[in-house]
Amino acid sequence: MKLVTGLLAAVLLLAGVGASHAVVRIADARGGRIGTYVDKYQGLRTSGEQVIIDGLCASACTIVLGAVPHDKICVTSHASLGFHAAWDFGANGRAVTNPEATQMLYSMYPTPVRRWIAQRGGLKSQMIFLRGKQLQALYKPCYLEAQASSPRPASARKDRALGQREVITPDPAALARQPD
Repeated sequence: MKLVTGLLAAVLLLAGVGASHAVVRIADARGGRIGTYVDKYQGLRTSGEQVIIDGLCASACTIVLGAVPHDKICVTSHASLGFHAAWDFGANGRAVTNPEATQMLYSMYPTPVRRWIAQRGGLKSQMIFLRGKQLQALYKPCYLEAQASSPRPASARKDRALGQREVITPDPAALARQPD
C-alpha cells in the first residue's frame, strides 16, 4: 500500500511539474470581443504558461502582449501581429470606430509596441502588421519553433505529450459579425 501511495504521490508531483512548463500556441487568431480576450489572457497570465505566437494574432488577440509577462512570450518566424482601432456596430449596422475602446486597447500594450504603433500613425480602421525582424527585435525567438510550427493536426498528439495546448479561435465568419 505504501508503494502505491508513493507512486501516486510521484505521479502527482510530476504532473505538477509538467503543468508549469505548459505552452500555449497562438496561430490564426483573428480577434473578437476585447472583453473575451482580456478574460482569457488574464487566466493565462496567472497560469504562468509560456505563449508561442506562431502565426496570425490580430485585433483583440494582440491583448496578449499586455496581459502576459514579456518574458513568457516568444515569436516564431511565422508570427504576425495585426493592430487596428476598436469598433462597434453603428445605428445603421455598419462598423464605427470606438475611440474610448481604442484608447483602452492601446493603453494595454507595452511601451515598445505603443511606440511602434504611434510611428505608423496610431490605431486606425486599417490593419497594420508587426512581423519579421521588427517583431523579433521586440520579442524573443521561440526555441520550440520546429515543434510549434509543425503542421496540424499531425503534431497534436505530440503537443499533448509535451504539455502544449493550442488556443482555439472561433470561426472567422462568426468573428466578422462581432465587434472588437
